[in-house]
Parts: sequence; structure tokens; C-alpha cells
Amino acid sequence: MTTTLGSRTHAGPQPIPEARNRISLEQSVANTLTMAYRGLLKIKHNPEQLFDVVVQPIIFTLMFTYIFGGAISGDVASYLPIIIPGILVQTVITTSIVTGTQLREDMDKGVFDRFKSLPIARIAPLSGALLADVVRYGIATTITFTVGIAMGYRPGGGVVGVVSAGLLVVVCAFSISWIFALMGVLMSKASSVQGISMLILFPLTFMSNAFVPADTMPGWMQAFVNVNPVSHVVTAVRELVNDGHFGVHVVWSLLGAAVIVAIMAPLTVRTYMRKA
Repeated sequence: MTTTLGSRTHAGPQPIPEARNRISLEQSVANTLTMAYRGLLKIKHNPEQLFDVVVQPIIFTLMFTYIFGGAISGDVASYLPIIIPGILVQTVITTSIVTGTQLREDMDKGVFDRFKSLPIARIAPLSGALLADVVRYGIATTITFTVGIAMGYRPGGGVVGVVSAGLLVVVCAFSISWIFALMGVLMSKASSVQGISMLILFPLTFMSNAFVPADTMPGWMQAFVNVNPVSHVVTAVRELVNDGHFGVHVVWSLLGAAVIVAIMAPLTVRTYMRKA
């Protein structure tokens, strides 16, 4: 029996199809929300992580108000419209430092090595952790306003002004947290992240108009205070809370937040993929 084999045409090696690693925007958002939920579970099982956002606003508000109130405004009641927005900005922005330290701790434990091997958006582990910290910012904001109202502060901007100011501070803190996230990726120890972050942030918050009017400072310091981004955020919050006014400082604050995220988020993700 003769078996006839069909002739085969050899056209050379066939190209290997490339693997598609692109993640859709919808999946990126879903991955980010999942990672944010992980961050919330960490807070649930370790409630001591909320110690700073609960205690710091209370201590700082009481301390600064009763120490500087009489000297700057003559009495505590007159000082509250100045200090409450300042304390709010200082507390929430300082709280964003924790983002970098916790990120560094997770990376030291090897958690992010497993995330890199998963078929998820590269930005999700970072953006999810930062998004979960928004809850911390919201708690600090609520406590600061609550303490101020208990001390006699009555925001002239009403509920709309208070809510708008709170949202503005949370958005700005979220954008700044990307800077500390990058520091968490670059540095080798969580203690280094916290120490250097405080060295950078404390001059920015205290050399601003958060606690005293800029015109009471020396001329050389006023020049720095007037261009300090923290001063713009504080002024924007004061206008919203005290007057209900949506002014140019609000625009500058939102624009600055958008620029920070646009620059720092891709840079942080790229550094994380290379070093995590």
C-alpha cells in the first residue's frame, strides 16, 4: 500500500505573537480600588495607625490657639478663623508623610515583589495605598473642624465652604503623598523617609501664613512665605471656610496638585518597577 503525503510548503519560521501586557483604564481603576480596600483592611486590623490623625489635630489646635491667640489677635475667638484653616492644612499634609513610610515598610517585607508578579496595573499597588490614606485625611479634617467648632469657631462660609475646603485639602494632600511615595521607593529605611520628610515639610508649614499673618515677619521671610505653596493652600482654605469665596488661590492649589500628580505618579511607578 502506498501512502501519499500531501506536500507541505515551508515558508520559514513563523513569528511568535507578542504578549499583550496592556491594562485597560477600567481594569486599572478596579485594581486600584482593590488595593485601596487592602489598605483599609490594614487600618481596620491596626487601628493604632489612626493615632496621629486623631490626636494631632486636637493637641495642635488647643496648643496653638491658646498660646498664640492672645498675642496675635487679642483673644482666642478672633484667632480661630486664622488658626483653624492653618492647623487643618498643616495636619493633613503632615499626615501624608505616613504614606511613604508605610510603603517602604511593605517593600521591605517583600509584599510588593508579589504585586509585581500579578497581572495587574503597575500603578495599582501605589495608587491604591495612596487612595486608602484619603480616609486618614478625611478623619483629620473632620476632627480639626469639630475641635474648632467646640472652641467657638463659626465658619462664615457655611456647610458648603467647610466641605469645599475639606475636599481641597484632601486633594492637595493626596497629590503631595506621591512625593513621599517616591521617597519611600528610593530610600532604604522607613525611618529615613520619615526623618527627611519632616525636615522638608516642617519649614514649609511653619514658614507660611498658617499660624501668623505674613506681614508680621521679616521682609526676607515674607518673600518666601508669599511664594510658598502651603501659603496658597492655607489662603484658599481660609477664603472658602470664612467667606465661602472660590478665589484664585483655590485655582492655583488645584493646578499645583494636578501638576504634582502628573509628574510624580509616572516617575514613582517607573522607579518602583525598577527598584521594588
